[in-house]
Amino acid sequence: MMNSRMATRTYRSEQWLLPAALALAMAAVAATYAFADGRLRASAGLSEAVVATACVLSALAILRRGTRAWRSASYLALGILAIGAVYVVFMVNELRGTPRYRPSPFDLVFLAIAALFLAPIGIEFAEHFEREERREIAADVALIGAALGTILYLSVRPDGATLTVELSSAVFALIAAAAFAAFGALALWVPSLAHIGQFAVIGSFCAGTMVFAEHWVNAAYRPALAAVDLPFGLGALGLALLVQVVPRGEPGGLAPRRTRYGRPLLTTVAVAAATGALGLVAGKETHRELSTLQATCLILLMGAAIIVRILVNQIRSSQATRAVREALEEKEVALRETDRALARLKRANETLRESEERLRLVFEAAVDGIVELDPKDVIVRANEAFCHMVEVPHGAVEGQTWTALAAAINADESFATLPATGQGTLLREGHAIYLEARASQIPGDPPRRLLLVRDVTAARVADQTIRSLFKFLQDRDEDRTRIMRRTNAAIESERNRIARDLHDGPVQGVSAASLSLEAVLLMLRAGEIEEGIDILSKVRRELSEEADNLRRLMSGLRPPLLEERGLVPALRETLDKFGRDNGIQTEFSSNGVTDVPQDLETLAYRIVQEALSNAGKHSQATRIALRVEALQGQLRIEVADNGVGFDSSKAREFLQMGRVGLASMRERVELANGTFMVHATPGKGTTVLATLPLESVPAPREFAVNDVK
Repeated sequence: MMNSRMATRTYRSEQWLLPAALALAMAAVAATYAFADGRLRASAGLSEAVVATACVLSALAILRRGTRAWRSASYLALGILAIGAVYVVFMVNELRGTPRYRPSPFDLVFLAIAALFLAPIGIEFAEHFEREERREIAADVALIGAALGTILYLSVRPDGATLTVELSSAVFALIAAAAFAAFGALALWVPSLAHIGQFAVIGSFCAGTMVFAEHWVNAAYRPALAAVDLPFGLGALGLALLVQVVPRGEPGGLAPRRTRYGRPLLTTVAVAAATGALGLVAGKETHRELSTLQATCLILLMGAAIIVRILVNQIRSSQATRAVREALEEKEVALRETDRALARLKRANETLRESEERLRLVFEAAVDGIVELDPKDVIVRANEAFCHMVEVPHGAVEGQTWTALAAAINADESFATLPATGQGTLLREGHAIYLEARASQIPGDPPRRLLLVRDVTAARVADQTIRSLFKFLQDRDEDRTRIMRRTNAAIESERNRIARDLHDGPVQGVSAASLSLEAVLLMLRAGEIEEGIDILSKVRRELSEEADNLRRLMSGLRPPLLEERGLVPALRETLDKFGRDNGIQTEFSSNGVTDVPQDLETLAYRIVQEALSNAGKHSQATRIALRVEALQGQLRIEVADNGVGFDSSKAREFLQMGRVGLASMRERVELANGTFMVHATPGKGTTVLATLPLESVPAPREFAVNDVK
């Protein structure tokens, strides 16, 4: 949970890190032009590098947000990258020399850049408007664009312009007018925070474009012009910031309601813009600033836009008239359908009657008991399943109260309170029948209750079985805990014993030998060689004895025979020694036991030791058989005796008394992912069976050994 909180906190911090970085970048660009304008003008390509960098950062930020936030994000990012590319071209020209910028036919390339910013408009219009509305809005946008384009063209075009200058003026006027009109119409129709923000950014781009156009067509453009660079640099960063903080589908995002004043306002703006453009053209022609041909072309352009708008309006009106006519026809069809519906209603009444009969059959055929009670707990009706549960005829159930029914069948108090408690018990033929009931209110006058009675005897028995199993598992867990405690105590005791044996035996002997060797050294130095040789012989005997002591001590940890020859010889010798020491006949057999892992050998050896120890102490057996075999990746160990046996149900009592032999063997086997079973019958002997997985041990070469003693 702590990791989840930390991940959420990290996500929130990363969510606001990029918008904060974009805001700082905007402040840095503004401060650069405010306080270092002179240095920008003096350094070739520096101002273009600043704007190009801002554009690249903005595009990357928009693309990182992805199309999930804004579907038009990829087009916006491409448009900003295109602006950055233009600034990179200007920067390269500045670094190569002092170029002179002037209009040319290549200015048509700027139309491709503008098209990238107009693509999002198509996406937004397709999302927010129906196809018929899109036609009408597109006509208004075209009219506004034509009017604004005409006004901007006349504003930026210099007097006495050549054909190339006229073309450049028209290109820049068309770009600014189309973008301003399209995004303005979207913000007017759907005035969300995202659309208004886009309109503000595109408006700054349009303003920068027109300032750039004014200098460009007059061949007076120079780098580091703040009125051009700031709208594009700050506008790109602002658009990226807008994409970050205003995602789609959230409050203020790209799915708001449309305003009902959008259509009349947009049409009014279109008519006003067209009127203003025509007035400006007429004024320019009157003052001889436009030739008659130019004025005629512009007026024809505006007239064509107005005609298109009128044509779209007429088409929309015709469609509306057709829709009204179709609605009237649909009304006539609806009236005829009403007559048919009345006929179907009559048939529905017949179907309802049949459904009621069907419901009554379902009520009677239900497996669970169903009882309807009135407010005084009088049984209004009951199905056959309930009558069968209480073993009372149907006629004797209906009409009497629930408490009277409980008294009639000699039921206990739990059945009498069944409607209130939902739990009840009946006694039938010496066993209990457990009932559960759920009540539902039936609205009406007077209101009634519907009681659903279910026989849950099987579920209750299963629950009791689960509880017994759970108690068994708890007992096993307690046994395991007790065994672990005893095991830990035994381990600690064994460690202390080994430490005492090492200290009292080999350590003391080695220390004595060390002192004897020092005495020998002194004798040799004094020339007493014979005495030194005698003491060395004594030291050798002492060290040999201590080595034997260490071997005996180590044999208690892991038998040397098990270490030197393997599992089968060690088990055979252990069984033989047990038989000789206790006067018991033994039988040993093995099959396929090779390449057993060392830890598994030790475990198997200890299991056999413990089983033989238990047999020697408690079984009073005259014969014991040990069988070890490896089959299908399993090591199987079986120790069987013909002793007195015991009651296996008392194994838990043995454990509580401190006799943990069987439990410790079970614990060791289960820790090795094996299985352990004990088959014991009083007077018939005991069999201990342990199966251990060999895991990834290679398949052994098969062989068999059988010894009987």
